[in-house]
Amino acid sequence: MVQKAKILLVDDRPENLLALEAILSALDQTLVRASSGEEALKALLTDDFAVILLDVQMPGMDGFETAAHIKRRERTRDIPIIFLTAINHGPHHTFRGYAAGAVDYISKPFDPWVLRAKVSVFVELYMKNCQLREQAALLRLQLEGGESPEQNGSAVRESPGLLAELSARLAAVEEQAEALSKQLDDESADAAAVATAAHLERKLTGLRRALDALEPGAS
Repeated sequence: MVQKAKILLVDDRPENLLALEAILSALDQTLVRASSGEEALKALLTDDFAVILLDVQMPGMDGFETAAHIKRRERTRDIPIIFLTAINHGPHHTFRGYAAGAVDYISKPFDPWVLRAKVSVFVELYMKNCQLREQAALLRLQLEGGESPEQNGSAVRESPGLLAELSARLAAVEEQAEALSKQLDDESADAAAVATAAHLERKLTGLRRALDALEPGAS
């Protein structure tokens, strides 16, 4: 069973949170509410999120300050942030959003289809990264227990069924990552999303090389 990704919705107005939930419910992921920057930071202490939708205009800690705290934390600095604002103050205001670490900046009222499409890209990237970590963890577990890397590698080589399973699982992730990269190219996606996809592909390439090195006959 595939675990659902969590999406953090941050807005001080309940009606706006309801609207976001209505738009994003079609993605069939876990939607988590936060009515303030402080509440959002508390949620980020315990849960992992695929993407954060963050309102800019909030009383007390506004979106910019909240984003600054998120980016300062090692645990959360890489979570994509999409800023939502009801007021367009021009290029300077938008630049401040990107400078605060946002991957996108959307003015209300926004197109529900566009918002859902943008969020879905980051959810896909998150899921691919989770799959990659699982494959790496499985490989690491199989390599543990020996006295040396060479002995560990021999143990895996002597288990062709395990090696084949690892290779098949990695191939599925590689295929999905390639399809996602093509989709990002076709849709002229945000630079941050493209960069994240490229980073994922590099990790997959490294893991594939590690598996290939365990194949019988590999030097």
